[in-house]
Amino acid sequence: MYEPILSVTDLACARGERTLFRGINFQVQAGEILLVQGGNGQGKTSLLRLLTGLSTPLEGEIRWRGERIQDCRERYHAEMAYIGHVNGIKDDLTPMENLRMAAGLAGRRLDEARAEQTLGRLGLALCLDLPARVLSFGQRRRVALAGVLTAGALLWILDEPLTGLDVHGVALLESLLHEHTEQGGLVVMTTHQPLSLAGACIRPLRVGDTDVTPTSELTPQGQ
Repeated sequence: MYEPILSVTDLACARGERTLFRGINFQVQAGEILLVQGGNGQGKTSLLRLLTGLSTPLEGEIRWRGERIQDCRERYHAEMAYIGHVNGIKDDLTPMENLRMAAGLAGRRLDEARAEQTLGRLGLALCLDLPARVLSFGQRRRVALAGVLTAGALLWILDEPLTGLDVHGVALLESLLHEHTEQGGLVVMTTHQPLSLAGACIRPLRVGDTDVTPTSELTPQGQ
């Protein structure tokens, strides 16, 4: 059994004068996917932003390998990759240039051969020399996913990663999630769309009090 790597204790979050949630507790072990569920406006994205360190909780703490994330910020960010609603890529740069920029900002070296292979796997082999502004939204989403893959991060934090992906892109992401967790990676994610993750270790977490699609429908035991 893997030891918990990410843990959250008594977490509370406010937006303006409104408290979105409080008393959130969970642990995520290596090889697990934490599936965050809840209705619109209930705080799913806010929770993910707290986990990235982009926002500060009203109460509670987040720990990575037993340390508070604010006390191990550099190591935590080196082991975490995040995709939000915005892809975070530059319109004037090609897919490869975007990966180089992301690696440079994170202070890590980009293995360009691996990066090109990753872009090809994500269906972008014919787009390597095109600026991102001429790519479709789905292709831009794939560039963002390539950034997660080439980061070599243990923890993936993904906010609605299926947005803009066609059925082939969804199937590819399902495969990537399986591979990452089978290799001991952790995932925290939200999604409104169905995913087929049969055999994956999924921990559901409900945020807020609005009815949501049952987890069994989000993770069918597919063929």
